[in-house]
Amino acid sequence: MAETIIKLTPLIIGSAVVPLQIMMIILLLNSPRQGLFKAICLVAGMTTVRLMQGVIFGLILSPNQGETSGKSPVVSTLLIVLGILLLITAYKQWRNEDDPDSPPPKWMVMLDTLTPLKALGMGAGLVLISGKFWVFTLSAIGVIGEAQLGQPFSTVAFLIFILLAQSLLLLILIVRVIIPGQSKSIMENISAWLTRYNRSIVFVVSLVFGLLFIVQGVTGLLP
Repeated sequence: MAETIIKLTPLIIGSAVVPLQIMMIILLLNSPRQGLFKAICLVAGMTTVRLMQGVIFGLILSPNQGETSGKSPVVSTLLIVLGILLLITAYKQWRNEDDPDSPPPKWMVMLDTLTPLKALGMGAGLVLISGKFWVFTLSAIGVIGEAQLGQPFSTVAFLIFILLAQSLLLLILIVRVIIPGQSKSIMENISAWLTRYNRSIVFVVSLVFGLLFIVQGVTGLLP
């Protein structure tokens, strides 16, 4: 399983460092009422959809019994698609164009008025409408299925992927719980930094991982 987690590492990092989700949870935590609960609901919504994707698509992308392990053309194709999507995002950031996966500007205002139930729905919607989140998760499912770990270990590996992919969000929640008094100023500084350098962060991350995934995908399709 350790080798599989290593193979998942680029997908974990790429999925974890999306600035949008970090900004959303920080803004929810700074909400005047039920901020912590609403932030937890946002993460719960994201987690629920990812678990459903694992259950549904794990059956589709898992190799049939008796197949030998090795490079899967499905996984390689998904990596190429993900790489292309990330390079398109990098190009749009370089041209100062909006990311098609980003919600409209009014979403920042809407966060203050969200109820916990709506925050749960927004977390689910964030994963459902983002093409990159879909391909990150499907690629991870494919990598795990390709490893042929068996059902129990495959399930554990996918749960580890979800946990690590959301580790930055969980870390922010933990900081808020442990040091609630100091966390507000810390979160405000992080939010301001992400807002200021969001375009640069997205450009660098998208370019680096886009090239990496395309190379991995093409290599996997070669005989």
